[in-house]
Amino acid sequence: MGLVERATAILLRPREAWAAIDTEPATTGQLFTGYLMILAAIPAVCGFIGLSLIGVGGMGYRFRVPFASGLASMVLSYVLSIIGVYVLSLVINALAPTFGGTRNPLQALKVAVYASTAAMLGGVFSLLPLLAILGLVAALYSLYLLYLGLPVLMRSPAARALPYTAVVVLAALAMGLVMGAVVSLVTPSAPGLMGGSGGAPAVSIDTPQGRVTVDTARLEEMGRKMQEAADKATQAAQSGGAPGAGAAAAGTSSAGVAALKAALPASVAGLPRTSFNVHDGAALGLAISQAEAEYGSGERTVNVSIVDGGPMGQLAQMAGLVQGESETQDSVEKTWQDNGRTMQQSYAKDGSHAELRAILKNGVLVSVEGTNVPFDQVQAAMAQIDLGALERLQRPAAKQP
Repeated sequence: MGLVERATAILLRPREAWAAIDTEPATTGQLFTGYLMILAAIPAVCGFIGLSLIGVGGMGYRFRVPFASGLASMVLSYVLSIIGVYVLSLVINALAPTFGGTRNPLQALKVAVYASTAAMLGGVFSLLPLLAILGLVAALYSLYLLYLGLPVLMRSPAARALPYTAVVVLAALAMGLVMGAVVSLVTPSAPGLMGGSGGAPAVSIDTPQGRVTVDTARLEEMGRKMQEAADKATQAAQSGGAPGAGAAAAGTSSAGVAALKAALPASVAGLPRTSFNVHDGAALGLAISQAEAEYGSGERTVNVSIVDGGPMGQLAQMAGLVQGESETQDSVEKTWQDNGRTMQQSYAKDGSHAELRAILKNGVLVSVEGTNVPFDQVQAAMAQIDLGALERLQRPAAKQP
């Protein structure tokens, strides 16, 4: 069964899925390379995009994790999440006799890998701080999947499934604390760090902050793309490529800063461009290009940022899985879809801060942020940027190993 079909089954029909998983042949390598290593990339990459490229904050405050720290955190989180699932399988296997079950390392690994599906897929919501509450939903649903899977695969009595799950969860929480402490060594602290969730047919969820709509058709589409990327990476690795070659093979490189810089207007909202900075680097085989400019000075400024993360940036399209809006006495936030683009706005009603972001069809991220500039002028500034041209950017082909 393919990744998308298995993820869909375990999320929507967990009892039937566990029964099928129990009897199907599998190897440790298949569970890791064909499933876990693909899904584990979602929270790691989306966390990097959300914290280092998009940023966290609003209403006049924006925090972005420094680029190098964000990359280091992404890789470390990815590796630790895979290790964590494996260690969890060891705990599940060791505890099986205590709760009337039978030890079986492969079955324990199946439980740990597939029960983590909801939490891993939920990492997509790390892109948008507005959706942080869905991280809790993902974690809780993964616990439910664990509860259903333990008695089936580990042969423990159904009556003892709850205490078995509780003890495993305590072990997972302990591991989570350790992993969080390790990741925090390379990531500056920031408000609003969160995970996310997914895993039902297209649904609307009412939260204290407003209504959020989850589009799982897009989730399946992104799952297929990730499967294709993983296949390319595997082929590159089998051909003996250098470290990082597999990652590069999983997609095209970024477009380079020249095209991004050319897209920056000379002036916006009647304010002249006062500064700009660009960088084009490659790290871990994944190229990143960014061009950023500031307009105006003093108390009235506009900042425009255009980021092309190549294959990593294309994963930002997963933000299209969700839509939502919220409004308070002082502020407005909204996320919606516009002809295949994901748009997100936030502004203070007193005009002190406004921001409009666009995730384009090819994954390029465009952000316009104004201080003491009305939201309609921020919208006009975004309209000055040729988003269609950015979507037509010709990325250089990735070098083959």
